[in-house]
This record gives sequence, structure tokens and C-alpha cells, in this order.
Amino acid sequence: MPFLVFYVPHASLEQAQLLGNQLLSERLIACANYFPIESAYHWQGQIEAEAEYVSVLKTSIRQESTVEARIQALHPYATPCITRWEVRANADYEAWIEKETQIAPSKL
Repeated sequence: MPFLVFYVPHASLEQAQLLGNQLLSERLIACANYFPIESAYHWQGQIEAEAEYVSVLKTSIRQESTVEARIQALHPYATPCITRWEVRANADYEAWIEKETQIAPSKL
């Protein structure tokens, strides 16, 4: 069963981890990975370049709108980049993603 991978840049590793940990604690994602990147972009009439961290967040397709809404609510950027791809993996990993993003009965 396909799942989603969200790609979200952050100003620091700490910000990326705060977001990832919150989504993990809410069982909205199964896994978060963090990577340092160098970003270049137009901002207020200038070309900017800066170091950022990207979080790669893995979740089930049924969680798509909730994950996007939570990223939007928690992210400190005025206009965060929230992209996602539908992906496939080995069957055991896909099943793990589904299992980890189910809301526990005690939270219903």
C-alpha cells in the first residue's frame, strides 16, 4: 500500500526535531529523518541563501490532510514549504507505516 513522504525545510535542526517529535507523539507520522541542506530563493526582492534542515516525514495516505494542517499550524515560517510524494516500499515497511499512524484506542 503506498504511503506519503513529506518534505519540509526548517531554519534549524532543533525546529525540525520539534515538529517531527510533535507529529510522532500525535501518531500522525511513523518516522522522521533530518538532513542539512543549502537553500537559495527569492525573498523580498533579493536572492537569499542559507543553511536549513529538511525533515522527511513518512505517513499513511489517510493522514495527508491532518499532517499538512499540523505542519502549517506548528511551523514558524510565514510560508513553509510543505511538499509530499506518494511512494512505495517493501511490503513489511508499508505495513509498519500503516500500523504506526493509527490512532491508539485510548486516544479516540
